[in-house]
Amino acid sequence: MSRDQDIQLEKDRARYGLLAVVVSNLAIAAVAVFGVWRLNGNESVIIGVLTAAFTAVSSMTTAYLGIKAVSNTAKSIAAASSRPPTETPTTPAQRTP
Repeated sequence: MSRDQDIQLEKDRARYGLLAVVVSNLAIAAVAVFGVWRLNGNESVIIGVLTAAFTAVSSMTTAYLGIKAVSNTAKSIAAASSRPPTETPTTPAQRTP
């Protein structure tokens, strides 16, 4: 694969991964709203439903961002290790009087 294809593949993965997280978060929110609407004011159960929905949304988002960060870090390390080392300038030897 060429470098341009790799970059496009990473963009597609990021785009569709984020889309999956957003869609699932919206689905969780919709189910929570529907559940709260159907409970007709039973506050203790409403609190449980909203807590579970918040936990699911935050876990899903945190997992995506964590996996993406680790992936980007690993890719950066791999790219840095594949480059040839740069030569460091040497200082001239000191002359003694």
